[in-house]
Amino acid sequence: MRIAVGGFQHETNTFAPTKADYAAFAQSDSWPALQRGPALLTAFADMNVPITGFLDAAKADSQTLLPLVWCSATPSAPVTDDAFERVMGMMLEDLAAALSTGLDGVYLDLHGAMVTETYEDGEGEILARVRRMIGSDIPLVASLDLHANVSQRMVDEADALIAYRTYPHVDMRDTGVRAHAHLTGLLSGLPRQAKAFRKLDYIIPLTAQCTLIEPARHIYAHVAHLDGKMLGNGEVSVTSFATGFPPVDISMNGPSVFAYADTQSAADEAAGELADMVTACEPRFVERLWSARDAVAHAIATSSDAGGPVVLADTQDNPGAGGNGDTVGILREMLLQDAPLAALGVLYDPQAASMAAEAGEGASITLSLGAKTGGADEAPIEETFEVAKVGSGNFLATGPFYGGSHMSLGTTVLLRKGGVHVVVSSRKAQCADQEMFRHVGIEPSRLRVLVVKSSVHFRADFGPIAREVLVVESPGPNVADLTRLPFRHLRKGLRITPLGPAFEG
Repeated sequence: MRIAVGGFQHETNTFAPTKADYAAFAQSDSWPALQRGPALLTAFADMNVPITGFLDAAKADSQTLLPLVWCSATPSAPVTDDAFERVMGMMLEDLAAALSTGLDGVYLDLHGAMVTETYEDGEGEILARVRRMIGSDIPLVASLDLHANVSQRMVDEADALIAYRTYPHVDMRDTGVRAHAHLTGLLSGLPRQAKAFRKLDYIIPLTAQCTLIEPARHIYAHVAHLDGKMLGNGEVSVTSFATGFPPVDISMNGPSVFAYADTQSAADEAAGELADMVTACEPRFVERLWSARDAVAHAIATSSDAGGPVVLADTQDNPGAGGNGDTVGILREMLLQDAPLAALGVLYDPQAASMAAEAGEGASITLSLGAKTGGADEAPIEETFEVAKVGSGNFLATGPFYGGSHMSLGTTVLLRKGGVHVVVSSRKAQCADQEMFRHVGIEPSRLRVLVVKSSVHFRADFGPIAREVLVVESPGPNVADLTRLPFRHLRKGLRITPLGPAFEG
């Protein structure tokens, strides 16, 4: 079997301040830089990404792999047309070469929530262009992020879309394995599967989508239960529930379910069963948000020197959801309230990191810290800090989410003011791995107050050490209360929050 493999990943927040240009895809960050050609087949060894699982399974089956291009960029505002067309030009050029030598199938590692300057349905456009080139007979399977905003066009163009089932996404590699199994089944004689697709009528807040808590934990257990189940006159091969990525002003925003089966009636029954379950769970997706002042005060009052930190999720400035990682609302409260044994990470401020590194460890330096990219209506913190540590920003992630990734945050420093520590980096990254603190000398488990610029992914590595987790509504572009966003292009009737008002257009 000869299978073409590639990927093009971006999670778009249309309310974020910075677009994803070609350089954002070409550079390494939390994941490898753009890969093309034979290097793609070895660049992801031991990483928790879908293409790793697919490649490992394909190699174990002695299948011939034809590399296309793979790239990703940190979530942000829409992808520029220049970046989209340059990457797609590479992908289609390499796909044409693969076709000329004989091709049996195609696997793409996609996200499912890409918006470009021209296309609100980025993945729909990617899949359509690939389908036009390979024709209707060659199977095309793609893996998707759990947060995908899935469109009917995406379902129509692919033979199967297979989404993650965990948030934090600890099963990305496993999803690639499942995509490989499905594509191999199609190439080995499994009939083309019937498809069923349902969009749901309400948006689920990002932090409420966590599969470690209810109701998502219960829903995803049922998703797995449906695989291989006989329903009516057919067997269900695979089902998915994509919770959607909320901060995006497009018509297809929102959760969806999709199912594949031997017969249309079986696919319809599986999708209908899942859709009914998600609809019934709507009231349970309502969440509590803390103010920065109350969250810091609560953390100080309830924490101790033993028993693990109270973890505050700075969700609205999550770089994994379009934030730039440089807002300072919670940090300001930590300093005002003189939080003891406290740390925040990772604050993106290349200028401050460079100045502190140049001053050197042990130096006392006055900085204008954070709030430089326009992600929130606030001013930088003007304060004098001690430079406690200067690091390269290069380290091996060890937690369940990033585990195996060689992270590159650029010049990284640890600043200290009283009991408050701040990890400042030169590149943006969602704080979802304890090594982000450890590589500059902070042991997270020994803290009383710990602030992470993340929404949910941090729970995989920080959850086991946390005394308590609070979701904080502090300034940032990943707005947690979706009723505050100026939506204009949602589909009519979509409820903007669980049990909330419907969009009227």
